[in-house]
Amino acid sequence: MVHELLSRARASGASDAVAEVSESSGLSVSVRLGELETIERTRDRSASIAVYKGSRRGFATTSDLSDSALQEAVSRALDLANHTAEDPFSALPDEDDLAHRTPDPALFYPWALTAERATEIALSAESAAREASPLIQNSEGASVYSHHSHFFLANTRDFEGGYAHSRHGFWVAPIARQADYMQRDDWSSSGRDPSGLADPEAVGRYAAQRALSRLGARAIPTGTYPVLFDAPIAAGLVSSLARALSGGALYRKASFLVDSLGTQVFPDHINLEDNPFVEKGIGSAPFDEEGVRVQRRQIIRDGIVEGYFLSTYSARKLGMRTTGNSGGSHNLVLTSRLTNPSDQLPQMLRKLHTGLFVTEVMGQGVNGLTGDYSRGVFGYWVNCGEIVHPVEEVTIAGNLRDMFRGVVALGADAYVQGSRATGSLLIDRMTIAGC
Repeated sequence: MVHELLSRARASGASDAVAEVSESSGLSVSVRLGELETIERTRDRSASIAVYKGSRRGFATTSDLSDSALQEAVSRALDLANHTAEDPFSALPDEDDLAHRTPDPALFYPWALTAERATEIALSAESAAREASPLIQNSEGASVYSHHSHFFLANTRDFEGGYAHSRHGFWVAPIARQADYMQRDDWSSSGRDPSGLADPEAVGRYAAQRALSRLGARAIPTGTYPVLFDAPIAAGLVSSLARALSGGALYRKASFLVDSLGTQVFPDHINLEDNPFVEKGIGSAPFDEEGVRVQRRQIIRDGIVEGYFLSTYSARKLGMRTTGNSGGSHNLVLTSRLTNPSDQLPQMLRKLHTGLFVTEVMGQGVNGLTGDYSRGVFGYWVNCGEIVHPVEEVTIAGNLRDMFRGVVALGADAYVQGSRATGSLLIDRMTIAGC
């Protein structure tokens, strides 16, 4: 079908074209307070075609894979190309950049999950959370999902490739109550291989512990303190860095890290790697969304920016070469040369000594252009390395440039959040607005 789309595009006057056909299926089940709430099954398929007429591009998609619908998609794409302004940077990747040999990435782990079994898992996780304490009197519920997909991509420069991939997981969110005071928290487990998922009851109990530990939260005085980001929250800082180093933001001058290649943005003990070959990794792939070969790269070495995340188009706009990152980064791993195996969370709290331990951030207060950072947070006040009480109704503020340069330590409590892996992260000082 992909080759048929390419043939039709060429026969209709396209100078180049790229086509993709994909299909996916999924199951999602949610429960609340011991009762089944929803069962959702999905099954989607689609075809897309991008055509080039010189330096003009048109794109169309269809979920109808009949011959007439495919021809109509080609015609729509060509019509758009005819009415699109010329763009000298718009073209298929150079043949030298394409991945002409694509190994099987082994990212597909099917799960013969029935709605009945998914319901059992969700109920088990929620029940374990509710039974953890009499103070767990309510719940936002629990959900289980399983998703399978496969696709095939080809272009008129002799690239073709595709693969199947899967993702599965579950989530639970209990609510703790003491008198009229309530707090909620959640925990989850996800991955490509269902055999690697955590025990649902263990996840439920841990989610309950997190909710219970939030009871009695209060504000703290405004001031400047060290801040320790819990590992899942630190992964969000890695995502902010990746966006700032992405080609689209860079060529639009919409990043605070424009022209940062070769500059020091972290202390010299920090490194960041982009690895598309992590076994079962959420960001793993044998080629990017354009069919360009991928590579394992150091993005930050000894605190210095060594690479950007570039697609073919953004690389050409910047006068550079694609890095195989059309679609974004792959698996990002943040590390520090100073991290010791003993630097688990208790040791990181001792390194924090006195300050704020952040376990949740709220709002969208990250300015990619300036690097300004301001988020509402929940966390714990730490004194002499020990948690004293939970903290709420406070805002932390700073600038990502200063925050990155102020990284004092990175924990050995590594946590994988999607395609980001990092331990807890200690920053020397941030402004905290409290009471």
